[in-house]
Amino acid sequence: MAEDTIPRRQFLWGAGLAGTAVATGVAPAAAQKQSTNAAPGEAQRAATAPALEPLLTLTPTEHAFIVAAVDTLIPADKLSPSGSECGVATFIDRQLAGAYGNGARLYRDGPFHKAKSELGYQLPLNPREFFRAGIAAANEWSRKTYGKDFDRLPEAAREAALNSMDAGKAEFSGFSSRAFFNALLQITMEGFFADPIYGGNRDMASWKMVGYPGLPATYREDIKKYFGKKYDKPPRSIADFS
Repeated sequence: MAEDTIPRRQFLWGAGLAGTAVATGVAPAAAQKQSTNAAPGEAQRAATAPALEPLLTLTPTEHAFIVAAVDTLIPADKLSPSGSECGVATFIDRQLAGAYGNGARLYRDGPFHKAKSELGYQLPLNPREFFRAGIAAANEWSRKTYGKDFDRLPEAAREAALNSMDAGKAEFSGFSSRAFFNALLQITMEGFFADPIYGGNRDMASWKMVGYPGLPATYREDIKKYFGKKYDKPPRSIADFS
């Protein structure tokens, strides 16, 4: 991506500093834009961007968008496989299908006024509704701008589209593109670095990339053994202790 926004993979080194920052206004009607019926091209989406696991809440169109987005943010290279190959799309689907997606821990009584980003989430939509509306708005803007849905764009165009969303220059109908991009970036980072038991970070690819040892909470003996030396033990996840 362009150097004045978020270069690809730059976010990996500052993951702990990112936030959702989705405190801008969203028209409630935006969440209702997607019909319960399959959208045109839905069957083709299912064939061209198959899920590695059965989808819990994302439609084929939404899943295709998420796969394209996470693969643009985390391209396959010498550091790791792509975002979708690491299971990030699976992680996002699971999160949006569960308590997080339903807004279980969000205060959801109004009023919902437009507010500064540092005040946190201030929207009437739960996260599942927010991503549904955001993906629909992103695809609508992509069709107007590039003539195709986001997942059908070539890599360079996808990067440019995400840069426009990041800068808030993508005009979403009744919706903040910057707010959507921030939420998308945050959940992508979470999926890439979370314990593999949640669906992402397949084969602990991100942990191996940064040298994170994983789950064990105490390293008292290893501190003595590896003092001044490289820690060469493979990472371990929750599943390794089940």
